[in-house]
Amino acid sequence: MTAKEIVAELQTLGNESYKQILLKHGAQEPIFGVKVEDLKKIQKRIKKDYRLALELYDTGISDAMYLAGLIADDAKMTKENLERWVKKANSPLHSEYTVPWVAAGSPSGPELAQKWIDSKEENIAAAGWATLSSWVAITEDADLDQKQLKQLLERVQKSIHQAPNRVRMMMNGFVIAVGTYVEPLHDLAKKTAAQIDRVSVFVGDTACKVPFAPDYINKAKLQGKVGRKRKSAKC
Repeated sequence: MTAKEIVAELQTLGNESYKQILLKHGAQEPIFGVKVEDLKKIQKRIKKDYRLALELYDTGISDAMYLAGLIADDAKMTKENLERWVKKANSPLHSEYTVPWVAAGSPSGPELAQKWIDSKEENIAAAGWATLSSWVAITEDADLDQKQLKQLLERVQKSIHQAPNRVRMMMNGFVIAVGTYVEPLHDLAKKTAAQIDRVSVFVGDTACKVPFAPDYINKAKLQGKVGRKRKSAKC
């Protein structure tokens, strides 16, 4: 299928009420309001298609951009394309999910994440922290730089409450991710979570709540999930 054919199909699948929900969560026009379950049906059909993913993302249509992340061949994503994607991500839907999911599975993801978290642009910095969260969730502990992660936890502890709005949300998520997926750093992440306490984030006119990191990390421990890696960051 071509990108044009897929966009035409997405338009027919659009749902106005779902579109309004997405807009309240920061999505930007143009958007059709296609439900994730319908996007995944298309993903199942296409599986992976690197070139098509690039073309769909470049349409600038929110639904197509999300689908692009689902069908992207992460291992083939170049540093240049990831940089282009993060700059074009105009809503949390893509800067905090689509781009980080793909970046985490790419060879240059960890390097770019370190660069992005220093950005003055809120969406790019948020993408960096989200990428790190996805990366630790899918990467074996032996392949992670434990020293670097400790430094990042310390950075979060010292700066989270002064960080931009969406960056605070993703920093909080990073502490939860380390505490859940990186067994050697579980206790340190738990301690960091207690130190930062509750994190205030403006989420607009939505029912969303900022996860309380200590509770989430404790829950992972009680359920025996600490250190259990995910096969993919995408969902």
